[in-house]
Amino acid sequence: MSVTPAFFSAYDGTRLAHHFTGDGDPLVCLPGGPTDSAYLGDLGGLSAHRRLIRLDLRGTGSSEVPDDLASCRCDRLVDDVEALREHLGLERMDLLAHCAGANPAVQYAARYPERVRRLVLVTPSVRAVGIPITGDLRLTTARLRRDEPWFPTAFAALEAIAAGRGGDDDWRAVAPFSYGRWDEPARAHHAAAEERMRPDVMAAFGADGAFDPDAMRAALARFAPPVLLLAGEFDAGAPPQAVAEFAALFPRAGLVVQPGAGHHPWLDDAERFVTTTAGFLAQ
Repeated sequence: MSVTPAFFSAYDGTRLAHHFTGDGDPLVCLPGGPTDSAYLGDLGGLSAHRRLIRLDLRGTGSSEVPDDLASCRCDRLVDDVEALREHLGLERMDLLAHCAGANPAVQYAARYPERVRRLVLVTPSVRAVGIPITGDLRLTTARLRRDEPWFPTAFAALEAIAAGRGGDDDWRAVAPFSYGRWDEPARAHHAAAEERMRPDVMAAFGADGAFDPDAMRAALARFAPPVLLLAGEFDAGAPPQAVAEFAALFPRAGLVVQPGAGHHPWLDDAERFVTTTAGFLAQ
């Protein structure tokens, strides 16, 4: 895994960082958050099959904070993805996105469908396409973990969030639902990701005008390349039912629900995740 990032200039001169891991055909990877891409690691060993190119979204990680923070709005990140493609000299690219990164990924796919060979959406956010995820659906998914020792405290916090009265302590308490195993590696992974979050960039990402669900759904209905959507069985953040609705918006999409996985399936069962994802990309 690269220690020193490489850089390129975005359309407005902002210096953006990207990291290379592994060998093989390139796979451009967009993180969620919005945050830097370090938490993706080598995606459970996917780097043994593909050369991962992880982008630090503007304002995060080793990428510069732009002079105009409004340029961190989700739909405006599409121009950064296109600048990266041009910098890499790729005519077409395979694109993988996790969580909130799925939003600029599908916006890119809608704007530049001819530049995408295959698209992988891992436990994706559904904001860009306007799929509602009810509190009841999140709670139903969370109840699959009811035999876990941490469940009572985490579930009470999730109930408070679903009812619209969750505070900072509640958001911290629901972290175990994001992982298939709430063990020391999961705790360390979560803590490291939390430290890298910038509230101002997060606010800018979802600012007014970032999403046009009706236009996005219409565009994705015409998106011809193959798509893989991967959900985690236990993921209350992106429940499989919502991800299935997302998959139905594409003409050529497959849905895989990884058993025993939360929001980071490459951590929960790396072998299964890599087999699924590498197999799809090799088709």
